[in-house]
Amino acid sequence: MEHSDAADDTRPSAQPADGTPGQRRAAPAVLWLACAAQFMVVLDVSVVNVALPSIKAALGFDAAGLQWVVGGYALVFAGFLLLGGRLADLYGRRKVFIWGLVLFSASSLVGGLATVPGLLVAMRAVQGLGAAVLAPATLTVLTTTFAEGHARTRALAVWTAVSSAGGAAGNVIGGVLTESLSWRWILLLNVPVGAAAVLFAVRLLPADCSPEAAPRTRLDLPGAVLATVGVSALVHGVTQVEKHGWSGPAAASGLVLGLVALSAFAVTEARYAADPLLPPRLVRMRPVWAGNAVMLLAGACFIPMWYFLSLCMQDLLDYGALATGVGFLPHTLVGIAAARLAPAVMRRTGSRNLIVGSALLSALGFLWQSRIGAESGYLDGLLGPAVVMSAGMGLLITPLTTTVTSGVPERDAGAASGLMNTTRQTGGVLGLAVLVGLSASAGSTAASYRTAFAAIAAACAGVAALALALPAPRMCARRR
Repeated sequence: MEHSDAADDTRPSAQPADGTPGQRRAAPAVLWLACAAQFMVVLDVSVVNVALPSIKAALGFDAAGLQWVVGGYALVFAGFLLLGGRLADLYGRRKVFIWGLVLFSASSLVGGLATVPGLLVAMRAVQGLGAAVLAPATLTVLTTTFAEGHARTRALAVWTAVSSAGGAAGNVIGGVLTESLSWRWILLLNVPVGAAAVLFAVRLLPADCSPEAAPRTRLDLPGAVLATVGVSALVHGVTQVEKHGWSGPAAASGLVLGLVALSAFAVTEARYAADPLLPPRLVRMRPVWAGNAVMLLAGACFIPMWYFLSLCMQDLLDYGALATGVGFLPHTLVGIAAARLAPAVMRRTGSRNLIVGSALLSALGFLWQSRIGAESGYLDGLLGPAVVMSAGMGLLITPLTTTVTSGVPERDAGAASGLMNTTRQTGGVLGLAVLVGLSASAGSTAASYRTAFAAIAAACAGVAALALALPAPRMCARRR
């Protein structure tokens, strides 16, 4: 019998992990719940950027302290992602999802009401911790609700589109809220959204198995400490490169500590941990290790893009903060459309071929973007490249996420989600540091941006080459 292509995008195929009829009917609502939580997490990475001048004036930040409004969130978020992912495997997806929502929303409330710089920075760090628990949980909820195959691919396409929208919408929402209300609302808005998400989570997510029925596992504390210290130190060291150079004490000490801690983490997980934070059996799977290698390099391309485009619009094209946010709308809309199209393309090409092709398409878009100059207009300087690069990005992330999570047993779903999020964020930080160094050596303002975009184009070509290490494409047969 022919498989119907008209199936609803949010319907699980075959049996989801929890296969009662009621849970199958609730699957579309679970998808949108996970997407709403992921949107909050991604949004808060960038939403404060436009509001930084207002925050500085209101709370009396100095220049050194102001950077931690952004850096405090990003550093804790990246450092705790691996631990956050494993918590869902050990303590239950429903419980950890709700914990993450409560922690994220409560810290947003206190941060939005802060009257001194230290409290705001502290709450941004707690927000990052909540996000590190919540982000892997959203992906784990999806991969355990939707059976592997077409249904999961379509669900991941929606999740990817919403994630892309959150990253791009941060500048727009931040500008609108700051100019029309107050900078405080960029944080306070999370409170009613988070409260509603908690209520829906209690109603929609299936109860976790009882402690008596669950296998006996315990948190790998040495692994958790080493992974958190390693990733946090590595990220902190890389962020110091822009100011102090690769050989500066702040950067060098962070990099060395990070590499030593991550090496010790690898040895601990392989030889000594009874219940590893990152099970070696997971890393030995080809889709996991190869997919995360591709994700690391893809993060180095796509996450720094927002940084350079935002500054390019303001420094080179003289756009204001709100105009810069609006300028990102084509990237958002095209990325969403491409992500929604990805499952249909995957059916014809297979995941690996689509990753290679979309990476090359992104490379062409960034190469076009590298021709920008002060005399460039919106159509040729931004809109044209945006359509090409965003189409490539939107088509790439869904098959890559599907590949990384394919074949992962349910007991390791959280660890796989945490690892994927960690590699993507770490790749973004590493890529930004390298690109900032390259652009700074280019000379003029226009040349610095052209150099950065040309380097991203080359890295995207590297993504296409590295993707050849992924498992061979699996075509979805139309006849049973």
